Amino acid sequence: MELSAVEKVSRKVAKQFPEMKGRKPSIKSQSSGKKDMRFVLTYKANVELPGGHNLRRVVRVVADQKGKVIRMSTSK
Repeated sequence: MELSAVEKVSRKVAKQFPEMKGRKPSIKSQSSGKKDMRFVLTYKANVELPGGHNLRRVVRVVADQKGKVIRMSTSK
């Protein structure tokens, strides 16, 4: 996956989840059965909650090689 495509996906993730801004994702390729290549990008961050508790948030994004987000999900 090209750096420009990763940056495009990262901007979309940071827009929806500000705590992920500046995080580097782990990237794995995923076979889709079609000739388009898909990639799974996983972002991880610790979020501070009221009361001093911390939550480890994981955002998983499936995107194509051009950086188009196909699916985005997050942990609680």
